[in-house]
Amino acid sequence: MHGMLIFVTRRSTPLQLLLVLLALVFGRIHPAVAHGEQIAVGGGARGPVVLTEQQQKAIDLKIAPADLRTLDEVLNVNGEVQLLPDRQSVVSTRISGQVKALYASLGDKVTTGQQLARVESRLSGNPPPSVVIAAPMNGVIDERSVILGQSIEPDTTLFHIGDRSRVIVAGQLYEEDLGKVRVGMEARVRALGYPQQVFTGKVTLIEPVLDPQSRTVKAWIEVANPKDLLRPNLFARASIVLQHKEAALTVPSDAIMEANGETFVFVREAGQFRRVEVTTGAADDAYTEITSELVPGDEVVTQGNRELYTMWLTGGQMKEEE
Repeated sequence: MHGMLIFVTRRSTPLQLLLVLLALVFGRIHPAVAHGEQIAVGGGARGPVVLTEQQQKAIDLKIAPADLRTLDEVLNVNGEVQLLPDRQSVVSTRISGQVKALYASLGDKVTTGQQLARVESRLSGNPPPSVVIAAPMNGVIDERSVILGQSIEPDTTLFHIGDRSRVIVAGQLYEEDLGKVRVGMEARVRALGYPQQVFTGKVTLIEPVLDPQSRTVKAWIEVANPKDLLRPNLFARASIVLQHKEAALTVPSDAIMEANGETFVFVREAGQFRRVEVTTGAADDAYTEITSELVPGDEVVTQGNRELYTMWLTGGQMKEEE
């Protein structure tokens, strides 16, 4: 029997029970080993878990208090940065001729009236008449379609200018979320290129047509872009604020666990860790509202809770190695 685990069930025979008793008397039952620690079965499964301070350090256990805080319930949507339709311009000319001079290049910031190019007309004359093309608006030249000496015809696109001081994030809004979002709602935007920076904006338009392939509608979120960081086609993630709560009881979202249709946290009480089923409410990027069972000051496990759940399921209790 040395080194063996013996499990007692309702179907155990009298002989098996006798062997267990003898093993207990002579100290012959050895606990199972997991992650360098010893797990001893005792007290029954699904009861409070007890850990020493050393064992808590071994699983890097972390605690945070349930607390009242301002909380925004948000809906996260994926999208991409686009120019506002009224903040871009196609620059062309009405004459046929040849590009004789270029005064601006791709990526240049230009102002209204700034000279961009000079086109010499094909009309006869000495010298032939020419036209200077000027910028119709402030912005950035994000497309230049001509080169020096190129022959052009009327309405040939020479440049495209985009004013990026304000842009939109076109978020993909699924049809089941249509009833949640309204024009005027605030939103927080994070771009893949600048993950630590948050841009604030508002929903200005919910497009009227549903995409039949993706089953989504585009929600326009207009965002100030004074540093010109948000560029067209950049991937972004927007958090649309659906509801604002001034004093919600919250815990860090990492404390929330779900299994078998149940939502729960582990609460530290008098040196033990007790599993508590909870009801959740609003949630943002970091915190989740708790609407039942907890009170301010309750200490919940935010890291190491998976290990606690395993021990809670098995009725295990960690024992320090001797």
